[in-house]
Amino acid sequence: MLPSFGVPRPVSNPPNPWSSQAVEWLEEPPSARLEIFEEEAKSVVSENRSPDLQFRFSVNPYRGCLHACAYCYARPSHQYLGYGAGTDFDRKIVVKINAPAVLRREIERGRTDGEPIVFSGNTDCYQGLEASYHLTRQCLEVCRDTRTPVSIITKGALVARDVELIADIAARADASVFLSVPLVDDELARAIEPWASRPSLRFRAMETLAHAGIRVGVSVSPIIPGLNDSTVPAVLARAREAGATKAFITLLRLPSEVEPVFTARIREALPLRAEKILRAVQEMRGGERMNDARFGERMRGQGERWAAVEQLFHLHAKRLGIETSRLGESVMRVDAVPKAKTKRQLDLFDPVPGK
Repeated sequence: MLPSFGVPRPVSNPPNPWSSQAVEWLEEPPSARLEIFEEEAKSVVSENRSPDLQFRFSVNPYRGCLHACAYCYARPSHQYLGYGAGTDFDRKIVVKINAPAVLRREIERGRTDGEPIVFSGNTDCYQGLEASYHLTRQCLEVCRDTRTPVSIITKGALVARDVELIADIAARADASVFLSVPLVDDELARAIEPWASRPSLRFRAMETLAHAGIRVGVSVSPIIPGLNDSTVPAVLARAREAGATKAFITLLRLPSEVEPVFTARIREALPLRAEKILRAVQEMRGGERMNDARFGERMRGQGERWAAVEQLFHLHAKRLGIETSRLGESVMRVDAVPKAKTKRQLDLFDPVPGK
């Protein structure tokens, strides 16, 4: 049964992003059947309650994600819609068609208290369907009109389409863009995050944004030990060449149903390296577990191997002149964040039932 916040309705003939004028931003379409459901959302602003994330508000115009990243921590959220966390998450995409109008209403009513908004926090706001629906772009236009600071985290090279708009927001309020690039090699990335923009295209988008004067950064996340921990210096170097000035890392998270999806993909795509990778994940999670759901621990590892990764990251970032910090502290510039009311701010640290 679908939750009460809105019943998605199937679209018999949705806009086709691969035949649109924006096709230049996308690559070949996935072979799996795509289903799109349009939803009239009652609210689009989500309030973060995790102390691991140093931002308060986020907006997700889409549910599910075409990028199909094997490691995506958001997969279990699709189960609240009555769908699965595996291929359903990749191919049953819910589109909040009224997101821009609802966002405008919530901002004008003081829902965000003038604080920054992160796009997206759960699923990618610049996944392929954005080329046709333009919901992220329209939401950003709302932020421009209301002078609301924004920060964007994405694997979609499509973000470069909106470079002028983001630059306008930066001039009126504040704006930054982080490209998530855990893997520097295009071919290897395709095996793990099959329908995300190739890393080379993400670096190109980063360069376009930086050239326009927009603050850009790189998220070398997630760290997948045994797969990409040794390539952190290469990612940072490419990002710096493209104009990145900030960076952060987080460790792979494998909550609930994400673990079997990730394990199956790794074993299929990298059979000779799979067991080494899985053992390394356990090593960074204390030696026995594949995940740690505790606040303060879920985005970082334990032990000597994790300490070595952190040291490698900070050493090369410092050498390249890249500022480092935690997720959220990197995303938002401190002087862009108004002071929140004490009671509302404390709500961020309240545990969420079932998490």
